[in-house]
Amino acid sequence: AEQRLAGICLAALAFVFIGLGVGAAGTSLLALLAKRVAPDRRAAAASMVWIMMIMGFVVTATTAGFLLEPFSLGRLVAVTTAVALGALALTTVAIWGVEGSTSEAAPVRATRRPVPFAVALRDIWDEPRARRFSIFVFISMLAYSAQDLILEPFAGLVFGLTPGESTRLAGVQHSGVLLGMLVVAFAGRYAPLKYWTAGGCAASALALAALALGGYLAPVWPLKASVFALGLANGAFAVAAIGSMMGLAGAGRAEREGMRMGLFGAAQAIAFGLGGFLGTAGVDAMRYLSNSPVTAYAAVFIAQALLFLVAASLAIRIERPASVPATLPGAGSLASAR
Repeated sequence: AEQRLAGICLAALAFVFIGLGVGAAGTSLLALLAKRVAPDRRAAAASMVWIMMIMGFVVTATTAGFLLEPFSLGRLVAVTTAVALGALALTTVAIWGVEGSTSEAAPVRATRRPVPFAVALRDIWDEPRARRFSIFVFISMLAYSAQDLILEPFAGLVFGLTPGESTRLAGVQHSGVLLGMLVVAFAGRYAPLKYWTAGGCAASALALAALALGGYLAPVWPLKASVFALGLANGAFAVAAIGSMMGLAGAGRAEREGMRMGLFGAAQAIAFGLGGFLGTAGVDAMRYLSNSPVTAYAAVFIAQALLFLVAASLAIRIERPASVPATLPGAGSLASAR
């Protein structure tokens, strides 16, 4: 019992450090993109970064899922250790020289007096566009992340999938996300980004409602197709929102791109952590009240769907400054963004 408690405490500490690292790295990378990439290429550059990230999710989830079969605790420890070591090695290679030479930016900074963080953040929050977009990011990411920690247990408890099969299900979802991102990246020029964003949020709500219904029809419900559709909708909304985010980062007072990205990134990170917690806590609470795992998961999926509908209504009201492109530049810009 003591060893189990120590293991749980160590795992909790490890997840805290993972969250700290992901949040710090992701926000810093977005701020770096906003500072270093030309305004007309920011949306394409951010889309490329996100597409590569999702490709990594697809590869790791699918590979780990196959390696977990046949499942055993020893195999789980071995696969987890290998993934952790691989992630450490790849991260070291990825960040090596990512900022390049700082000599180019040094003279500009030397001529400006530093602004206290609290003052700069307050100035950014006072900008109506930045404030409204931050609220949209928070609500949409709260909806997006609430299923992050419950989808695999849902597949196992309700549909009877093994740990390896449920892990591969994450690969199916991220394959959908990747396709959704690519569709918007290539077709984004044909409609304003806010319509792609709102449409992706609305489609995500529909896919989550289908998952909630599917639990009652298990095991005949096409779970993989349903999860793929959810990923497709998530990817469409995410890449369109990222494009809007990168455009809005440069809208407003000059030399505050990094601070705006920090605000957007903080909204995303807080919502992501809170969503994961509320999703799992909601399932536990509803399972206690209803004594039915199907009803518990369905309630959380419906709550997510409602949040996505709220996010869609906010997305359609996103105001675009005249200097910010209404659409994504298209596939050619993805190829040339660097």
